[in-house]
Amino acid sequence: MQDGKQAVIIGAGPAGLTAAYDLLKKTGIHPIVLEADRCVGGIARTVEYAGNRMDIGGHRFFTKNADIQKLWNGILPTSYDTKKEPPAFLVRHRVSRILYRRHFFSYPVSLGMDTFRGLGLLHSAGIGCSYLSSCFHKRQENTLEDFMVNRFGRKLYETFFEKYTEKVWGRSPRDIGADWGSQRIKGISLWGVVKDFLSRASDKEEKVKETSLIQQFLYPKLGPGQFFQALADKVMAMGGDIRYGCRVISMTGDQERITGVCYLSPDGNTVDLPADFVLSSMPIQELSSALPDGVLPRALSETALHLPYRDFVTAGILVRKLAIGQVADDWIYVQEPDVKLGRLQVFNNWSPFLVKDPQNTVWIGLEYFCQEGDSLWSMHDHEFLQFATEELSRIGVIQKEDVLDGCVVRMKKAYPAYFDSYKDFPALRRALQGIGGLYCIGRNGQHRYNNMDHSMLTAMEAVRAIRGESTQEALWNVNTERTYQEDTH
Repeated sequence: MQDGKQAVIIGAGPAGLTAAYDLLKKTGIHPIVLEADRCVGGIARTVEYAGNRMDIGGHRFFTKNADIQKLWNGILPTSYDTKKEPPAFLVRHRVSRILYRRHFFSYPVSLGMDTFRGLGLLHSAGIGCSYLSSCFHKRQENTLEDFMVNRFGRKLYETFFEKYTEKVWGRSPRDIGADWGSQRIKGISLWGVVKDFLSRASDKEEKVKETSLIQQFLYPKLGPGQFFQALADKVMAMGGDIRYGCRVISMTGDQERITGVCYLSPDGNTVDLPADFVLSSMPIQELSSALPDGVLPRALSETALHLPYRDFVTAGILVRKLAIGQVADDWIYVQEPDVKLGRLQVFNNWSPFLVKDPQNTVWIGLEYFCQEGDSLWSMHDHEFLQFATEELSRIGVIQKEDVLDGCVVRMKKAYPAYFDSYKDFPALRRALQGIGGLYCIGRNGQHRYNNMDHSMLTAMEAVRAIRGESTQEALWNVNTERTYQEDTH
């Protein structure tokens, strides 16, 4: 049980909180969680503004892992008296569409009539011919473009993927590693879409369905932050320690083992913590800077320093109604080239409990992908709201006179990216694996575009490794299987 030992956990997001909970439940190790912000959840937090709640990025609670599902159900039990109060988890139907050429298309792309009507017969036929060509002429998969063309054909790739990917990442898919596709798309392809369409048409249940095509998911009625606050409360009740406003600045030890963590407290003092184990979900770029001198070779420190990230701004806008009428979409992917808007969330459809007055207002989230310091990131909040309102009005989703209120939320390093120095990441990963007492967990902790359940699973795997039941290799291999990924972008 390793009683009396201490683990320092960096970050109170999905991975960090899961690690603390698992350590308390399965070992005698005392966890201290250091969170730089004043709230838990990381990018999976829920932001409240004027009685309305906003999910940053949108977080579906869907997993194929029994341990993660058991944790979700255990922290937010579903045994409420539904006659008096709805359960903490709501069952939601996945409804997402693409807005392109001022037409709506199903997402993931389907073979429905809306696709054929929106694109036209000739364009649709061209997509089919292009896909058949890709089946016989496979490209070597060096880039994300290669990955997508092999699975969808060039014409469908150019129609629905190329420009949107550029909007999300600020790079052409020709400049992004194929690893991104294996992380976010995996087994899905146009043939997968065809099989899904045929299985639904024949009303037969598929035994193995690509996760990118899931139709239902769970969602906490007050957003993902409800779950992670409940998990944090549980950690505290079990004897764990969560410290807010604490930014890690350095570590002690050597290549053989990390022995301590130094952080800057909210009052400006530096605090040294001894650590038998360090579980880090902080961005590897920042982890590298905090490691003791000489632990990483200079070349690998440079690789870490230049790892790319994509930042994220969400504008929450409250409106009387949508100009497009009442919609059932959770997300709308905006692929119109004349706006910078990337994706639109309709929070009423995620959960009516996110909205103060769901009967008379619609609470929407406009998602913009950017870089810290660029023109979008640097806009004052009121300018950003005006800009976002103008874009949404231009593509016909709202009328300006229906806007009632709004807020802006910025998230740094929301998405680890797969270009620039990422090409040298395998060597950096091997070096991090070899540092004793250090366990890299979560999305930014492994610089891997994981979903929430996989981030939490890395924490569980780290605890298993600490208990001697697993290895660092197994920890880093979470979410490398080829058939499972719940797509978001």
